Amino acid sequence: MPGPSAGPACAAAPATVAAADPGPDVQPAIVGTAPLRSRSGHWPDEAACAAQAAALAARPEVWLSCIELEGPLGAGKTTFARHLLRALGVTGRVRSPTYTLAESYEVGGRTAWHFDFYRFDDPREWIDAGLRDAFVAPGLKLVEWPERARAVLPVPDLRVAIEPGDGDERRVRLEACTPLGEALLGRELERP
Repeated sequence: MPGPSAGPACAAAPATVAAADPGPDVQPAIVGTAPLRSRSGHWPDEAACAAQAAALAARPEVWLSCIELEGPLGAGKTTFARHLLRALGVTGRVRSPTYTLAESYEVGGRTAWHFDFYRFDDPREWIDAGLRDAFVAPGLKLVEWPERARAVLPVPDLRVAIEPGDGDERRVRLEACTPLGEALLGRELERP
């Protein structure tokens, strides 16, 4: 899988759209265009990961966004999601959705969804699992392993690509794929 510096391009203007039809309310990701804006950096430790998540959680736009989390097994996708959900006010246990596909959390009348598509072999499994409704409903969507369903997923607002380094260190690339993603990638996120 490509690392943060060579991750897949964000979707933007019409180009090539995958064949699977996600439904009328979901605009599938379009392959082959560059992100609107991006930032690269590193987290020397988990505290830096938590700080980046807290900076993102401070942006009100986060509750309207779809954020893809990319990286190999053990990169820290779920760790970042947990820190973000905690910073948004989620209390109690934050479970990995690896086996359940999706976990939802309610905070102050708003919903945050955490998806994990690692077990998908075919993008149509996303449709078969009935996840389209969750993606068209209001609320934050955090998506791990989006490449397993990219043909039917909506265009992400922000892509966070995480690559393990030595020990707890991570190299990170944040890519804004929509104007909302650009707002999320504000000055606060330039440096965690």
